Amino acid sequence: MQIPKIVAVAAAFVLCAGTAFADDLSVRFADSTWTGSKIPAGQHCAKDGGKGATPALIVSGIPAEANAIIVEFNDQDFNKLSYDGGHGKIGFMITPGQAEVTLPSVPGGTDDMPEGVWVEKKNRATGNWYTEGYLPPCSGGRSHMYTADVYAVVKNGDDYDEIADTDIRLGRY
Repeated sequence: MQIPKIVAVAAAFVLCAGTAFADDLSVRFADSTWTGSKIPAGQHCAKDGGKGATPALIVSGIPAEANAIIVEFNDQDFNKLSYDGGHGKIGFMITPGQAEVTLPSVPGGTDDMPEGVWVEKKNRATGNWYTEGYLPPCSGGRSHMYTADVYAVVKNGDDYDEIADTDIRLGRY
């Protein structure tokens, strides 16, 4: 019996899609002061009197071929910074084959990163809100929701291919 061509193509697509984007990538906070409900005290921007840093995150279910994790930080209640790392994109090199890693907390307002960590894209804030690198929550306490999109990637030079993704609510500020 011969399989109709459309079924064979669809089956191949499903197999490729399952391999390319794993469904089991997950992320959780490594520090109990981060709960996903409210941004912890002091973890907001310098303009609002804080010394914010990214939360340390535990990423698990990482595909074996991934050699880096990219985290995009966003403010869901401020359209200009609500997508594509509006508050900055931070990259973390990992060893391929690691199913779980803990990403360190890195400071906001700077592009000076620890070894193996880099600013993939600085935040898009302007005017008095502009800083280098990651912009910690900076809504002035207006209860904006902050989130992070987490991608397992295969990085090659300045380019990378996303192979799995998930997200996490950082909390309101």
